[in-house]
Amino acid sequence: MNVKTSPIACKINNVFIHVSDLKTSVKWYADLLGLSIDESTVESPVHNIPITGETGLTLDDHTFDPGFTLAPSSHVLFNFYVEDIDEAYQFTQANNIQVTREIERIGEFAYFNFQDPDGNVLMICNG
Repeated sequence: MNVKTSPIACKINNVFIHVSDLKTSVKWYADLLGLSIDESTVESPVHNIPITGETGLTLDDHTFDPGFTLAPSSHVLFNFYVEDIDEAYQFTQANNIQVTREIERIGEFAYFNFQDPDGNVLMICNG
């Protein structure tokens, strides 16, 4: 096998979620992830959600881009990891989060899809 080199690292650095209302979305994601956010620090156009690991999560309302039109993704953008899929599902139900695909189980692997306030589809999975 011929190994090629590239100046592009084989790693995802950051995920951007396009939102219509930055403060509402920051609160929603903070509640989803059990984070405390000082709402006075939320200023357009972007806010970085504190995520563990190397990949970041940035919410972007495009305040300074008047030509931008929000087009929520109906396909999964990424997934959040959980150890207990049933507990996570119950949490989404208790918090009135719109589930778009019920739990699918494939052996020990399980996942379900849900929407953020703008209709972007995200996934929760245990593997």
